[in-house]
Amino acid sequence: MSSSLRRVAVGASRRRMALGALLAGSVGVANPTTVHALLAGGHEVPPVVTAAHGTAQIMVDGEGRVSGKVLTRGVKATMVHIREGAADANGPILIWLKQRAPGLWVVPPQTRLTPLQHRRLLAGDLHVNVHSARHPAGEIRGQLLP
Repeated sequence: MSSSLRRVAVGASRRRMALGALLAGSVGVANPTTVHALLAGGHEVPPVVTAAHGTAQIMVDGEGRVSGKVLTRGVKATMVHIREGAADANGPILIWLKQRAPGLWVVPPQTRLTPLQHRRLLAGDLHVNVHSARHPAGEIRGQLLP
């Protein structure tokens, strides 16, 4: 095979692989997803010593619409949100949750994730962070995991 034919064949093969990777990256984004988290002070970055704890259940539908709740115990939360970031990292806030009752925070109606944010959620790169007056940078945190 001549070098120019070899370059065309290699280029076509790379394009097929890139297309396959692109399509594979979108698999699951169209499917509904439910993720959970256990919230604790030891999950904060840096870790926090506290008796507070909580749970989160977040659902994302095929259109990126988000719903769900965070339940906390032993903490008077001042704010709760979902952030981007792996387990050992802090990242930007994506979704601010609204308090419905003491210890109950919910995702506001009409909240959506972009396809990229949904893929990050599926990869375990989003977390819930609960702040308090005692720990303004965050008292408890939990990684959202499928």
